[in-house]
Amino acid sequence: MKPTIVVVGNGMVGYKFCEKLVAKSSAYQIIVFGEEPRRAYDRVHLSEYFAGKTAEDLSMSPALWYAEKGIELYLGDAVQEINLNQKTVHAQSRRVVHYDYLVLATGSGAFVPDIPGVEKQGVFVYRTIEDLDRMQAYAGNAKSGVVMGGGLLGLEAAKALIDLGIEQTHVIEFAPRLMPRQIDAAGSAMLQAKLSRLGLQIHLNKSTVVIEGDGQITGLRFNDNSLLETDMLVISAGIRPRDELARLAGLEVGTRGGIVVNAQMQTSNPYVFAIGECALHDGMIYGLVAPGYEMAEVVVAQLAGAEKTFNGFDMSTKLKLIGVDVASFGDAFISEPDCRTIVFEDTYNGIYKRVNISNDGKQLLGGILIGDAEAYNMLLQTVNNKIALPPNPEDIILGARGGEQAEGAGVMSLPDDALICSCEAVSKGDICCSVNDGALNLDAIKKCTKAGTGCGGCVPMVKDLITGTLKANGQYVKNVICEHFDYSRQELFDLIKVNQLRNYDLVLDHYGKGDGCEVCKPLVASILSSLWNELVVKQDTIQDSNDRYLANIQKGGTYSVVPRIPGGEITPEKLIVIGQVAQKYGLYTKITGGQRIDLFGAHVSNLPDIWEELINAGFESGQAYGKSLRTVKSCVGSTWCRFGLHDSVSFAIEIEDRYKGVRSPHKLKGGVSGCIRECAEAQAKDFGIIATEKGWNLYVCGNGGSKPQHAQLLAADIDSKTCIQYLDRFLMFYIKTADPLTRTATWLNKLDGGMSYLKNVVVNDSLGIAAQLEDEMQLLVDSFHCEWKEVVNNPQLRKRFSHFVNAPTEKDPNVKFQSMRQQLKADW
Repeated sequence: MKPTIVVVGNGMVGYKFCEKLVAKSSAYQIIVFGEEPRRAYDRVHLSEYFAGKTAEDLSMSPALWYAEKGIELYLGDAVQEINLNQKTVHAQSRRVVHYDYLVLATGSGAFVPDIPGVEKQGVFVYRTIEDLDRMQAYAGNAKSGVVMGGGLLGLEAAKALIDLGIEQTHVIEFAPRLMPRQIDAAGSAMLQAKLSRLGLQIHLNKSTVVIEGDGQITGLRFNDNSLLETDMLVISAGIRPRDELARLAGLEVGTRGGIVVNAQMQTSNPYVFAIGECALHDGMIYGLVAPGYEMAEVVVAQLAGAEKTFNGFDMSTKLKLIGVDVASFGDAFISEPDCRTIVFEDTYNGIYKRVNISNDGKQLLGGILIGDAEAYNMLLQTVNNKIALPPNPEDIILGARGGEQAEGAGVMSLPDDALICSCEAVSKGDICCSVNDGALNLDAIKKCTKAGTGCGGCVPMVKDLITGTLKANGQYVKNVICEHFDYSRQELFDLIKVNQLRNYDLVLDHYGKGDGCEVCKPLVASILSSLWNELVVKQDTIQDSNDRYLANIQKGGTYSVVPRIPGGEITPEKLIVIGQVAQKYGLYTKITGGQRIDLFGAHVSNLPDIWEELINAGFESGQAYGKSLRTVKSCVGSTWCRFGLHDSVSFAIEIEDRYKGVRSPHKLKGGVSGCIRECAEAQAKDFGIIATEKGWNLYVCGNGGSKPQHAQLLAADIDSKTCIQYLDRFLMFYIKTADPLTRTATWLNKLDGGMSYLKNVVVNDSLGIAAQLEDEMQLLVDSFHCEWKEVVNNPQLRKRFSHFVNAPTEKDPNVKFQSMRQQLKADW
């Protein structure tokens, strides 16, 4: 008869223990008790339940998995007592089961502070699917909601309230900053600013003393006697290890909770193990899933006769909180003089990057990323594998000047034993070997190695390893859009064009599967606009709020309005109109770096009225919100400047008027300089034109930003007509072939053959498609429409621009302003 292992707890870690054990040994009979009424499910992605995923979607195994593996599963049957002497567990159902080994995977529960009124109706915790069901049922009549706790779980809970449609969502935090255990003060401030722009209202240094209301919550009273009125409260103030069973049985527990375990995950009783959030190892509770999986692996090793120990775990993590990337890795909080710190801060785009470097400049020790965590995986590998830093260490967060990678960088340069998937302990060598054995895509790698099936943070690096291994083997690599479309952007572009498809649903029906996602929906919307130049706001599938409202959302939930001012040239009459509009609607005005005037602080319900007044004065949408041409900057040229060789202003206006409204994979910026002094900074643009004695020099594929790159010369000493002809070809070739959200500089860096190939295509017509490219661009030019004007003149579209559907004239009451230098700015 097989020895019996009883597992108490059927959460993610309990399930993973069973999965790992049956994969390595058939020597045991396994019995599992679960307190919840459903099979183990993915708590890491619990907030996706409100975004449309079902409980079955979140389930970690098919319904028949336990039976197929010979595992006895008792759901909704909590273990209430453990008898260590008799080696038995006693369940709520009065079922008594003998064990040879006992594995406690009881996890943790929500920490609920002892606050008067916590029992009131409308107060919830955020822990299980049942909790979410109760929140969903209650939220239908709630206009405002509060989350208590500004840590990881609290911000996840805030996202849940937003997904439930709660109009006013607040987060209160006792500490002076959000996520105090994961990020530093500067990173927290940047995160707070980004979340505030998305409409989340954050209150720091707040201690709740009472939950008010007569049987039902009406507000929170704080220790400073201030009151925050609310319809519902979600408590997400931390976790508490579920150690009550162990404590009752006489197992050793920590003074602040948690079942004490050794390096083999044994408790004070050698036949009882504890894993996951209930286990206290070396004085620490691990609140992430990856350490729990590693603990499960350690116990499986003991039971299978192998030697493996748990020696602590790297708590580096990357998350997306309400659409904002947040990551910390290595020693994130070490500071000078123990290290050298490099910080990049971009308050305009809400990006904060901090890396801590050893004093000799050779090793990366840790860091924090807010707003842009694309480099997280590689930075973590640099720390863990002690990879030498480049001569200029700032390159690891800024990129090498000129847009090139640092020498030796890239996932393929990692050692084979580099840990790629910490959740499943999968190395680079494991993944590359699996690719060589025939696992040629992400799904296949997930099935054979389990990499990417946990938190999902390693998926980008796994994909890069698959691609790198295939390329090293001389195999063709297909860059598909997402799981819903088995095509690259370029392939889908051609298919949509050939079949004359005009909306997302038709594209999905013809060439996709499932319901689509936040990756493919805006991508297809961009392709449709690039092909047919139809009104983007009519496409209900777009995800970007800027495109949805034809304006850029700003801090506090207001929007900015940017009318087009081609070449920066504007008449006094138009200047007066902009001033009058700004005065009438209380807008903050700023001259931009692209030679336009930006009007900030517009309520969404005022946008069509503002546009109408500007349109009546001869303005058009400047499309500052779109992946399209933004501006063509110019100097005054020969019109006024004594150094000017040609009329750069007139040429800039002609070019901007030609390409305005053309949608592309990413935003486009241009510049025209009247001489080599380059006052328009044309060589820092996606296309730049500089006057010469004989005509114009055309430069392409440059950009500024965090990774600046100079544009490269495409053609020299050409006339205006030829310059526009080459621009037509270049831009259309880029639109047809670039990957989504790829600037022209990055596109050129990845283009096989580089600048030589591009010159052959555009100038020499080596592919024989020059005439086709020109015709396709002319079609877009001829079909231009001002998107603002379309909304202003369409009553149905105009109805969309309201903060409250049932009260279209009402403005957002949470928007507040303060005075600054005789103008109004957002008070966030």
